[in-house]
This record gives sequence, C-alpha cells and structure tokens, in this order.
Amino acid sequence: MKKKLFCSLTFITSIWFISCTDDVKTQPLETIQPNEEIVNDLENPESVVETDLGKAEYFNKALVDNNYILINDKFGERNVYLMNKDLEVLFEWPLNGKKLGNDAFILPNGKLLAMFQSENPSIKLGGFGGILQILDKDGNVEWDYEYSTDDYIAHHDSELLPNGNILFQSWERKTIEESKEAGSKMDIELIPDALIEVNPSNNEIVWEWHAWDHLVQDHDASKSNFGVVSENPQLIDLNYVADEDGDIMHANGINYDEKNDLIYLSVNFFSEVWVIDHSTTTEEAASNSGGNLNKGGDLIYRFGNPEAYQNTSGERLFDHNHYPNLLEGSDEGKILIFSNGFTEEQSTAYELRLPNPLSLQANTDNEPKIEWSFTNEALFSPKVSGVVKLSNGNRLITEGNAGVWEVTEKGEVVWRFLGEGFFWRAYHYDKTSPEILSLGL
Repeated sequence: MKKKLFCSLTFITSIWFISCTDDVKTQPLETIQPNEEIVNDLENPESVVETDLGKAEYFNKALVDNNYILINDKFGERNVYLMNKDLEVLFEWPLNGKKLGNDAFILPNGKLLAMFQSENPSIKLGGFGGILQILDKDGNVEWDYEYSTDDYIAHHDSELLPNGNILFQSWERKTIEESKEAGSKMDIELIPDALIEVNPSNNEIVWEWHAWDHLVQDHDASKSNFGVVSENPQLIDLNYVADEDGDIMHANGINYDEKNDLIYLSVNFFSEVWVIDHSTTTEEAASNSGGNLNKGGDLIYRFGNPEAYQNTSGERLFDHNHYPNLLEGSDEGKILIFSNGFTEEQSTAYELRLPNPLSLQANTDNEPKIEWSFTNEALFSPKVSGVVKLSNGNRLITEGNAGVWEVTEKGEVVWRFLGEGFFWRAYHYDKTSPEILSLGL
C-alpha cells in the first residue's frame, strides 16, 4: 500500500490563503472528544537534532522505528525527499521546476508517481493538479498524462493498481443549468468529484465513477434526484455543503482494497469516507446495479459523519479528514485516518475496525469501531495530513502544518520532526523494502 500543513511564516499571509483555504468548509459539529492515553512532556526531549530541514526531537529513542520517511513538501526548497529520523536527506527527486499538485510516492521499482499542477488550469480549487507523471530517480519523465480542460481536472491523489493502471481523482464542472436541474439550492456552477482509471501503456481511460450519478436531494420535488435523504444512505446529498466556489465535496484521498475490489474515498467537506465498488463496468458504475455487490456505483459503505445523510444513529467521528489508509496482514479490516478537527482546533489520529461484511442501512448506526486513537493539545493541522503504521507497531502521524510525529501503541510520543513546509503526507519505507532497494540505498 502506498501511502502536513505548515506554510512557513513568510507564507502565512500569501500562500496559505491562496493555496490552503479551499480545503476547509465547516459544517456544525457538536463535540469531538480527544482520547489521550498517556501524558507526554513535549517540552523536554531527551535529545535534539537540527538540520536545514528543521528539528528532530527524540523523547524515547529506544522505541523509535529506525527506517525511512518520504516527505512531500509542496512549498519547501526541497519538494520530495527521503530522510532518516536524524533528518539526513538520503535521496531527493529533481522536479525541474514542476509544481506539485499534492501526492507523490515511490513505486516498487524505485520510480516516483506524482501529481503536478497544470500551467494554466481552468479549475483552481485547493489541491488541484492536472498532470500525472512517473519519474525515474534522475527526474526524467517516463510517463506523462495531462487531465485538465475547462470541464475537468485531476486533483490531490493517485493510486497504482495491481493491474498496472493508475487511479486518480478528478473534479468536473457542471453548468448552472445542470446543477439546478439536479436539485441544487445554489444558482452557481457545481464542481463534484469523480474517479478515473487510466492505462498508462496507451493512456486509455478504462473505468470511471462520477458522484453526479449518485445524488439525492430533498429541496425541489420538480427536479431530478428528489427523495428522502435519510432513507437513501447509498446516495449523496447534493445540498449538504453550500460552497460559493461550487466545490461541494472536496474529496482528498483514495485507497484501494485489492481483496474486495473496493475504493475508499476520503471526502473532506462531508467529513466522511465513501466506499465504492470497483468491480463494476463504467456503465454499471453510473447506475445502481451491477458489480460484485450488485449496487452499481452507489455507495457500498460510508462512515465518519452520519449527519451527512441525516442519520440520527451513530456518533460523528470526523471534522474534516484526510488519507483513508487501509491496513494489511494481521491488521486487515482496519483503517487509519486523520481527522483534522477544524472546529475544535484539535486533530485526532484514528485506527478503526471496519464492519465485516460492510453494511449500510438507513436509520442505523453504521459507524466503525474505534480500535485506537491519539491526540495531543499540540497536534492540530486544519489541512492535509495522514497516519501510517510502522514496522514496530508505532504510528507515524503527519501534522501538515508542522511536521511528523511517531507515537507508540500506548500513545507515547517517541519522536517528532518540526519543520517549515506544507507536508501533504509522510510515507514510511523499510530499509529492505523493494522501493528502497530499487533506489540502491
């Protein structure tokens, strides 16, 4: 499986609001209770290492995982680099002036799959990309694919599928007329989300899913998609988010479940994760039948915010969220996710146990079980961020506006990286992993 936000002080009044503000749209949230299991004294590290990247603080070096971290820093002097826990740069990809769209990660062959920004995009919502590329370790472009027009643009995240295809997120523009006919309350163009799968050997789109095909609205009975939101949890409430830019969903991360052929999609403005059946054909994905589960492209499961489909059962977990990171091996059936905690200004890292089988019912508590969580009064990033699990069982938490934390199962902070940058995610790689061995490190 592949796979925070600190705009430096000189960027706060300029780049922060240009590049980051669109990532948060607030819906009412009553409470999100942090669950702190252990007292951490972050004022007194046992040792500190400082380099030009920032500062590494060791709080319990004996418990720190001694492997490598890939840093994705959108606005730093270094954009994509591999480092150790002492902040020594082991490898850096030359991007030759290209601007990151957001995600970049190492493939098993040591090459980099990254999202870059188109030069003159028509859709400029926060997190836009437009160009997907595979780079060799010298920065040479081995695959180049642009998905950017007046009507759509690739954004945020991508995933290499087992069949060699590449799955990525897209925004697509809907006219005012299309939006009103769909039942929108707003008299503006809307920009909903979609998923696109492309074969990099010939750049042919082989599968796609569009949220626009799976809507419900209770605003106007004379328009399309009219229905009772609470009775249709498999559908997406078109009017749940009212955004003046038309960005009504703002999905920001994907992960693929190979065993069950499902896609997990983090939807920031809904404070949810949606699960979609990838076994469908494109035609089936536009309907509510077909595929292994015979539900077409309707949502198979959703969690994090039952308010988003007017469900009064189940407690809300997320207040804006990033990176739906499915676990494997002995942790199969669990997922890690970062809740930004925008309303309370308190972020939380969660490890959740998903129901088996996945079940989505109206007027029912559909939420997963919390297996582990971590928060700290110093942990807060209103944008980006994520969580991964390390080989020693610790969790690596990307705090997008500050750096990276390493935390044990018991909630003890053992290491922290503090730097100035825009840290999308930090990815962990064992020293003996295929990715690292392919780089010759």
